[in-house]
Amino acid sequence: MQKLTAARAKLDPWQELRDAIADLHILAEMGIEEDDDSIGTEVQRGLAEARQMFERLELSAMLSGKYDDANALLVVTAGAGGTEACDWAAMLLDMYKFWAEKRGYKFEMLSFVDGDQAGYRNVTARIQGLQAYGYLRAEVGVHRLVRISPFDASKRRHTSFASVDVAPEITDDEEVDIDPTDLRVDTYRSSGAGGQHVNKTDSAVRITHIPTGIVAQCQNERSQHANRRTAMTILRARIYEEQERQREAEMATLRGERKGIDFGSQIRSYVLQPYRMVKDHRTDVEAGDVDAVMHGDLDQFIRPFLLEFAGKRGE
Repeated sequence: MQKLTAARAKLDPWQELRDAIADLHILAEMGIEEDDDSIGTEVQRGLAEARQMFERLELSAMLSGKYDDANALLVVTAGAGGTEACDWAAMLLDMYKFWAEKRGYKFEMLSFVDGDQAGYRNVTARIQGLQAYGYLRAEVGVHRLVRISPFDASKRRHTSFASVDVAPEITDDEEVDIDPTDLRVDTYRSSGAGGQHVNKTDSAVRITHIPTGIVAQCQNERSQHANRRTAMTILRARIYEEQERQREAEMATLRGERKGIDFGSQIRSYVLQPYRMVKDHRTDVEAGDVDAVMHGDLDQFIRPFLLEFAGKRGE
């Protein structure tokens, strides 16, 4: 039933687009017969809407990777810049939350490490929705912010960095083989508002995969058992993503190529001072409405990157 629902979610919009175009065709013929300019205006408006819908569906159809349909596990980590970087990590988290809400996705924060004065040093969130991972894998990399610091009494301009990592939520244990002896499990007391039991017991869980050094943690659930289960889901996803990166690097080496997009490379700059602009350094797409971008208007960057990536993959 889940596969059937997913298939319908992909196919039904195409049928809706086909029906909309058929209706516009009939309307256009009526406009010609009646020589009615108002009908022509309505047809033009309908065509513009149909074109936008086609562009969304075209991109969706290209998300054919093994886990492109999966939920996404998003990790934002503050980089150089101290308190500024921690605040920037929180701003990025809000940006992705707005983006998810616009798409009707469910956004849930799983774990976080607070910054010393503001924001987060590290935060993990789950974004649930069809093709959430397929879209958000375009966001992996380092994001750079330039602005007048609200934490600087001298009002100087600061540059901050935060990295974004995205992994698919994998529920099948067989996809990633994890030896229990390679795990170190630590428990600690959750931070945050909490509830009747949260913050009073060591319910939060941190799991370290010793061979790779990958760490996953969860503190959002109400019991240690639930936090451990969620932390294992995060760990499994991050190990899988690391294995995929290693395979891609090996293939690039064999082909004698340099990867165009490396994790940890600066992919996008958000400049608030001395001018206002967001620029994606991979596709050269620029946006002047910074506020709209920070409120989740990311498809203008995601779409060109994924279309370019799909073209390179097909070569």
